[in-house]
Amino acid sequence: MALTAGIVGLPNVGKSTLFNAITKAGALAANYPFATIDPNVGIVEVPDERLNVLTKMVEPKKTVPTAFEFTDIAGIVKGASKGEGLGNKFLAHIREVDAICQVVRAFDDENVTHVSGKVDPIDDIEIINMELIFADLESVEKRIPRLEKMAKQKDKDSMAELELLSKIKEGLENDRPVRALEFTAEEAKQVKNLHLLTQKPMLYVANVAEDELGNLEQNEYLKSIEAYAEKEGSEVIVISAKVEEEIAVLDEDEKEMFLEDLGIEESGLDKLIKAAYNLLGLATYFTAGVEEVRAWTFREGMSAPECAGIIHTDFQKGFIRAETVSYDDLVENGNMGKAKEAGKVRLEGKDYLMKDGDVVHFRFNV
Repeated sequence: MALTAGIVGLPNVGKSTLFNAITKAGALAANYPFATIDPNVGIVEVPDERLNVLTKMVEPKKTVPTAFEFTDIAGIVKGASKGEGLGNKFLAHIREVDAICQVVRAFDDENVTHVSGKVDPIDDIEIINMELIFADLESVEKRIPRLEKMAKQKDKDSMAELELLSKIKEGLENDRPVRALEFTAEEAKQVKNLHLLTQKPMLYVANVAEDELGNLEQNEYLKSIEAYAEKEGSEVIVISAKVEEEIAVLDEDEKEMFLEDLGIEESGLDKLIKAAYNLLGLATYFTAGVEEVRAWTFREGMSAPECAGIIHTDFQKGFIRAETVSYDDLVENGNMGKAKEAGKVRLEGKDYLMKDGDVVHFRFNV
């Protein structure tokens, strides 16, 4: 699934440090399907303990995790929507990603200067969010006059779109991103086709000091970020970019000891990957045989034939059935043979919608 989350942030908030951690954490050079990766794209494994359990159960010749892409987006300054600084490049990159991870500084350090002269997470967030709002407002305002002409001719589609754009325009003028507005099911379909920047899901990444990771309750910056995110229904992930860069070069055992010393169970990068994965409505199914145990990414709501097509287009064209068992049922029974005896393995047809954690063997005929 070629979906990517863009990492954005003002200078000196930790964006570059985080992206360095992502690239160091290991591009899947051998297993990733594309040989040439742009320098501003970092590819990471999606951490999934289920894959480890299936590997121990099946003992395959190899295990292949699924991967996820992060794109490092050009820096931004006030006036980006008017082309200031690298504004045009920034907006072009935002258009190309499917979700936005906004890194926000939530720590004091007199040795790390802030572009505004003081640490103010909400001000930082609003600089970026307002530029996206301005860009969307410009797009909407350009489109409205043409729709007004069509609406005067009683064109129903134009009248409906004009009503929708008027609603969006009012929201943007009140500093509300499209993702924070409420739409009917029909309006939501139309909104998707508008490709507006502020409709993209947003994840806020609060970058805290290393010594605060085990005691976040005292961080007032973090509280303000969480309150802001809650208003628009967005999630906040807490990391220490500096710590992530250190962890990225450690092997698995060293990483576990390092995290234990810090008093945390999971690295910030792992939390970020999972959150970005969920933000995009992605899920994982597995194939498990003696040759290979593998995780595959799919969009929630995809049918069994569509998911088969992720492996190979021939699987989708000649799809017959999907022999399916849930991960939980498989683990509970110990192996595929016992799961079949217990009646937990199902034969699903073309209308079946895949579920996260399905372990599947596709039957097809070409």
